[in-house]
Amino acid sequence: MKPSVSIITPAYNAALLIPQTIESAQSQTFRDWEMLIVDDCSTDDTCAVVERYAVSDPRIHLLRQPENGGTARARNAALKAASGRYIAFLDSDDKWLPEKLEHQLAFMAENGAAFSYTQYRRFSEESGYLGGVISVPRSFSYHQLLKNTGIACLTVMIDTKITGPLEMPLVRYEDSALWLKLLKRGIVAQGLMEDLARYRVSKASYSGNKFKAAFWVWRIYRDIENLNLFYATWCLLNYGWRAYCKHKK
Repeated sequence: MKPSVSIITPAYNAALLIPQTIESAQSQTFRDWEMLIVDDCSTDDTCAVVERYAVSDPRIHLLRQPENGGTARARNAALKAASGRYIAFLDSDDKWLPEKLEHQLAFMAENGAAFSYTQYRRFSEESGYLGGVISVPRSFSYHQLLKNTGIACLTVMIDTKITGPLEMPLVRYEDSALWLKLLKRGIVAQGLMEDLARYRVSKASYSGNKFKAAFWVWRIYRDIENLNLFYATWCLLNYGWRAYCKHKK
């Protein structure tokens, strides 16, 4: 029998942190899910760690990439293997609160949402940091999202019965590029005003380098969305300001 939710988790050298990620999925009050963890040719014990969890929990599946291809390709491998109607994203160093899936599924059913996201907090175990709740708008259209950073990947849930199959564009910030692709089709992303996830702050993460992040967003605007120079610049200025405000929390 197919699960209701497929959890997409790319992993690379995540042996130390992925146990917390897996256990946050196992702690969900909604239990009808599968977790597809895609190892992107890790050089540490990531596969062994995941296999230990998979032995005792048949909902957890380890997929291995034939070569290191990056996060977008790893996510696409999981998306191709997914059998759930709903797709949720959880990276290998992040965590969910126990009610995340239950509350988000109820919200989507109540509102007829094809695409939803939630509030969350940033955290760091090394420093003991736990940030304030990152507030999110109640909805996003395509042009609104172009100027905002409000949708965090670990909070997203998508109903593929409405959207059809998903595939990540093979670019940096592939998640943002996918959200824009969906919204450009007229789908509205709807925000659940609950804090249900924890995003790990890491200097090694892509988003840790703000100049590179801005460059990758710019390339999405110009190369994928084909925005003209003036509008792309305006969107990036708004995007940068909102990112700055968010990271001050």
